[in-house]
Amino acid sequence: MSTVQALMKEYESRLVALRRDLHMHPELGFKEHRTTEKIKATLAEFGVTVLDLGLETGVVAMIEGSGDGPTVALRGDIDALPIQEENEVPYKSTINGVMHACGHDVHTTSLLGAGIMLARMRDHFRGRVKLFFQPAEEINEGARLLIDHGAMQDPKVEAVFGLHTSPAIEVGQVGVKSGGLMAAVDTVRITVKGLGGHGAIPHATVDPVVASCAMVTNLQSIVSRNIDPLDSVVVTIGTINAGIANNVIPEQVSLTGTARSFEPSVREQLPELLRRVVNNSVAAYGATAEVEYIYHLPAVYNDSALREVAATVVTEVCGEDGIVEPKPTMGGEDFALYMQEAPGFFYWLGTGNKEKGFVHQWHNPRYDTDEGALPIGSAVLALSALKFLAK
Repeated sequence: MSTVQALMKEYESRLVALRRDLHMHPELGFKEHRTTEKIKATLAEFGVTVLDLGLETGVVAMIEGSGDGPTVALRGDIDALPIQEENEVPYKSTINGVMHACGHDVHTTSLLGAGIMLARMRDHFRGRVKLFFQPAEEINEGARLLIDHGAMQDPKVEAVFGLHTSPAIEVGQVGVKSGGLMAAVDTVRITVKGLGGHGAIPHATVDPVVASCAMVTNLQSIVSRNIDPLDSVVVTIGTINAGIANNVIPEQVSLTGTARSFEPSVREQLPELLRRVVNNSVAAYGATAEVEYIYHLPAVYNDSALREVAATVVTEVCGEDGIVEPKPTMGGEDFALYMQEAPGFFYWLGTGNKEKGFVHQWHNPRYDTDEGALPIGSAVLALSALKFLAK
């Protein structure tokens, strides 16, 4: 740990510079070409091998230890969001309508910092560490792409660690929790069909708008009356599209939404519950409906056996008061897909600082980070790999 602490201090200013460069040049999912080149150049400087997996954006690299042993992976996502930044800071985004509003610049920098530390400490561990600089997390496609391109194989990854910024946790602290941390993410698409006609002659129509309004209200009964109150579920309809004129009752209404859950058994019930409520609700108005339920991401479920490693890591990096028990969120993360391939653990890195104004939540145009979190994030990832390999 003394070596890690020394490297934290040695590279702190370098990490800040890296993060600010990434923040000023954000790129959307699968368009992270400059970011990819920046990552490769930094890794090359420290002799880290980049693996050729045929990726257009994103990087998978590997650091070999001093002898044979298991393989552990560390992941950081690299894409930004289509949001116009409203912060007035020297490192403000230079790309109109695009910003790092979810902390992926911090994740990338933390993983680069961990890579630098581990490259400097090759003689201190046996085995291999893979570094996943993953594209397209915001559109839930990047993790699946890396897995499909063999990132978790050859050599097979036996554990995977990652982290996400948390403005709700003060800088200097890290959230450590076993079990459910972030929810499963599913998509719902609904088409309600009626009989169109004149808005002044509704009795000669089957109004899909009225049927849809009743249906949206009734969908909330799934959570309140069909799910155990001790299980967390969210059903949200996010888009409703119908009609083109104020005096015309349209033929159909298209709706999309999201369903979030934690427990797999509860998740399995949701498609049938949704179809039952949708079909019966619109039938009361003489309309019909089609429901498409798409399973996207499982829940981020931290491996209980890895919590001991995580707790030890955070205690050594941040001290006894550095560990906090985070409150789970219904937000999702495609890090969960790696957890389907190997045991995994996902940290929440404290980046909040009320005195400095770092209080805004993810996806806010004023989101920013206390950069004191950068060496902490780097050390947490690096030490997670070292502790796992040592065990």
